[in-house]
Amino acid sequence: MRRNITTLILAAAIGMASSVTLAADKVTLQLKWVTQAQFAGYFVAKDKGFYKEEGLDVTIKPGGPDVAPPQVIAGGGADVIIDWMPSALASREKGLPLVNIAQPFKRSGMMLTCRKDSGVKTPSDFPGRTLGVWFYGNEYPFLSWMSQLGVATDGSAQGVTVLKQGFNVDPILQKQADCVSTMTYNEYWQIIDAGLGSDELVTFKYEDQGVATLEDGLYVLEDNLNDPAFVDKMARFVRASMKGWAWARENSDAAADIVLENDETGAQTEKHQRRMMGEINKLTAGGGKLVEGDYERTVATLMSGGSDPVISKAPSGAWSHAVWDAAF
Repeated sequence: MRRNITTLILAAAIGMASSVTLAADKVTLQLKWVTQAQFAGYFVAKDKGFYKEEGLDVTIKPGGPDVAPPQVIAGGGADVIIDWMPSALASREKGLPLVNIAQPFKRSGMMLTCRKDSGVKTPSDFPGRTLGVWFYGNEYPFLSWMSQLGVATDGSAQGVTVLKQGFNVDPILQKQADCVSTMTYNEYWQIIDAGLGSDELVTFKYEDQGVATLEDGLYVLEDNLNDPAFVDKMARFVRASMKGWAWARENSDAAADIVLENDETGAQTEKHQRRMMGEINKLTAGGGKLVEGDYERTVATLMSGGSDPVISKAPSGAWSHAVWDAAF
């Protein structure tokens, strides 16, 4: 009897130790925007168990117009955030030490979309026009572009009038603006769905204009990279996330459906998300490890703002391959 009791105690102790060993590491990811196919790789990684396979318990927090990822991570509300590099570098210069640990998006999806009947055919036609621009950190690529063109943004006759654009396309539909900010995977198609045909529009992709900056990178706080356990946790997170992105490219419609299942608002539609997924897959192809040349191009664009550049000097320590190298 005593032997049986001892055996039971040992078994219980081993079970408790095993449960502790197998306890998943918690990770909180803050998205840059609402739940949509733009972030499909992360939802796929969670849905398909890729995070679980890496011993992770990942919480994905949706963003929105009132959510600034840098503020969330600064306040301890996330371990890792998704942000555009212009916003992240501007935050870093202001004192928040964000570091890029991976760059799943290889290309920019940002465009300026104009009504053809406005008379805008080339960037030389911008002066005297009203252009819709997103703010909250999203305005930086636009301001750098205008600076490179030598076009003032003060509403003067030889400059442009900047309309602070909400996160919709109403200004171009209602002719309040000649052009508006759009993404290849989202707002451009909202304009099409609202009734304007592609033959009625002129688009200027930031990639084609040579002023594209990196979007949707993964960022953490610099001090955390001094902790080997944190680096290991992020390496597992990045590895699983990239597996999610690869799966999304191979299973586009199914990935969009997973996003829809995670949309608690019910605002997204199958048509829009599946179309978005197809466009997003074009931007993530070849992404992953940050390419230093892409980083330097982004920095050069942000510093070309004349007397009022987005960042005043080249950052130091704004990216690290430590997590990526540990993952792969």
